[in-house]
Amino acid sequence: MTALIIGGDNLGNIPGKLSKKGYDTIEHIDGRKGWDRRAGIPHRVEKADLVIVFVDYLSHSIARSTKEKLRSLNANAIYTKRSWAHLENQFKKIEIS
Repeated sequence: MTALIIGGDNLGNIPGKLSKKGYDTIEHIDGRKGWDRRAGIPHRVEKADLVIVFVDYLSHSIARSTKEKLRSLNANAIYTKRSWAHLENQFKKIEIS
């Protein structure tokens, strides 16, 4: 499975923990620079099984355009803070639903 992470300058141990959950391909876009919006976010979103958006480390314009793209594609997305505890909590909510 493929995960696309948008936001967060430093991911720490998050990619390793996502690998343990079965995500073998993990791409990361830091989302701070205007170039990131034009650098293939829409194309990468289409290819990802899950998009994780770290809302506390993301520019407003990139957050807005990413959210619009995710809605139009009806993509699986998690919006969370850049913390494994918050991310894992969102995974639990998805698994229950």
